[in-house]
Amino acid sequence: MTTYARTEPTDQEPDIRARPPLVREFLLVAGLFLAYKLGRRAANGHVEEAFRNAGNVWDLERALHLPGEGAVQGLLLHSQPLIQAANTYYAAVHFPATALFLVWLYWRRPLHYLRSRRVLAVLTGGALVLHLVFPLAPPRMLPAAGLVDTGQVYGPTVYGATPATDTMANQFAAMPSLHVGWAVMVAVGLIAATRSRWRWLWLLHPVITLLVVVATANHYWLDAIVVVAMLAVALAALRMPGNRMDAGARTGVSARTDAMLTDGASRTYVAASPPARIPAEIVVPAQAPADAPVLAPADTGAGR
Repeated sequence: MTTYARTEPTDQEPDIRARPPLVREFLLVAGLFLAYKLGRRAANGHVEEAFRNAGNVWDLERALHLPGEGAVQGLLLHSQPLIQAANTYYAAVHFPATALFLVWLYWRRPLHYLRSRRVLAVLTGGALVLHLVFPLAPPRMLPAAGLVDTGQVYGPTVYGATPATDTMANQFAAMPSLHVGWAVMVAVGLIAATRSRWRWLWLLHPVITLLVVVATANHYWLDAIVVVAMLAVALAALRMPGNRMDAGARTGVSARTDAMLTDGASRTYVAASPPARIPAEIVVPAQAPADAPVLAPADTGAGR
């Protein structure tokens, strides 16, 4: 018997029972962000160690034959508007994009929101620990790199001109790059939470972010590699929802109907198979009841 199934994306209302209280979530996210900012400022002051670590990271990248950050920056230096656009992307997109991502998930995909918020919290907490134990000067500060501080030269910038006395941000917290980590999480979360054929275009956000943080000399390649590895660990520990095979396995329902057990993101149509034909040689004649009258065959006149 053959079954034909087809799934189509729909935009049904989310299950509001899975949505946590708004005020609690706002206070929780705001508290986590404040704790991270205070933790970064507490890591200030390790200038000598940060530059020593920067030299080691630079030498390790060359030993690994990673492409030089200067090759990417050189592509921008030919156009001042392009450099300023990269600086603006670095300064203005990072936090608002992540905030909008969480707001949309909270409203439209509550289950995905809960897991994405947890992953981001774990990733950010791990990054803060690494900032404390491994202070790192960005490549724009490293004389051996020979790179231009595009934010200070062309603007706009979010950092003070004197890194050691910058009270707004810790400029010696380059490892890992949360710009890249959060951007990858936004793309992964939206791809998992939607069913549009265009959802893979969200990968452009982390790709652009990676090129921007390297071209503006705010991060090394290793800063991005380390944060992606940390994110992979967090995602493995806190699984994202939406796996159809898992839904079917948990409920024991056949593969024909497991698509109907998801969170309402799809509608499944199943075409019934035609009834199977039974070979004539195996058909068993029905037995007449014992008390049924026996009817003589009709006399048709044949053979007379």
